Amino acid sequence: MSARIVTLTLNPAVDLACEAAAVVPIRKIRMTGEIYDAGGGGINVARVVHELGGEALAVLMAGGATGNFLEELLDEAGVERRIIPVRGRTRISVTVHDHSSQLEYRFVPEGPLISEAEWRSVLSALEEIEAGWLVASGSLPRGVPKDFYARLARIAARRGQRLVLDTSGAALRAALGQGLTLIKPSLGELEELLGRPVREPKDQEEQALALAQSGAAQMVVVSLGAEGAVLATARKVIRLAAPAVAVRSAVGAGDGFVAGMTLGLARGLEPQAAFVWGIATGTSAVMSYGTAHLHRADVEALHARLCST
Repeated sequence: MSARIVTLTLNPAVDLACEAAAVVPIRKIRMTGEIYDAGGGGINVARVVHELGGEALAVLMAGGATGNFLEELLDEAGVERRIIPVRGRTRISVTVHDHSSQLEYRFVPEGPLISEAEWRSVLSALEEIEAGWLVASGSLPRGVPKDFYARLARIAARRGQRLVLDTSGAALRAALGQGLTLIKPSLGELEELLGRPVREPKDQEEQALALAQSGAAQMVVVSLGAEGAVLATARKVIRLAAPAVAVRSAVGAGDGFVAGMTLGLARGLEPQAAFVWGIATGTSAVMSYGTAHLHRADVEALHARLCST
């Protein structure tokens, strides 16, 4: 199977990250340290795979002047891509780090309305692109049917591709059991899926294992933020704590995890070994401002720390 990873981002964004002395109402908030990134789950995954030395192609929908700016940012990041043009404008997301409270504020618009012809053109494009692995990440934009990822899963299964899905809500629920290789709900997304709180570690592990054993996906990872993550297959479940690091921004950390674990799997690693790479990559992403800004050397150092313990 090819180790090439194709990622899909249906609702990308130009991500602006900046800092402020304090976020308060009415007054002008003066920003410093502006960083612009091409953002969106699949784009972040492709950028991180590229940084880690893997081969990735980002497939995305983009439009308007902001879509052109997104392309410019992709050029700067060295990300190979295929763009499906849309009539609406690509959204702009803003993340502000408030120094007075040490809190992070994230403002995320809903994005453009997508026509049926536009979302169907995405499926048509993915029928032609060659890759062993496909990563679909992010929420569905307006106008895209809830079963879009289920349709994508059937295409991937027919073509012999391994599909990693990182989404939530109705879009995730519709795709479960459609031959998915890996899903990565956060704890909150798992609770939404189950319709109840899942706070105890034993309960988290049991629910992840139950999903894997039900055939929802071959591998189920429940991300727990600073506490690490749980990995379940049909035969076992393991929990791994994240290394302690100084956190500067959590934007894109989950995408970093998906990139690290998927790349490990694509390179032939067993699930547990790939899981360790996912934890190392996701942890590295929180060490810098911006969207999934990480460095290969940091990932490798964190991986060595995890393996030593």
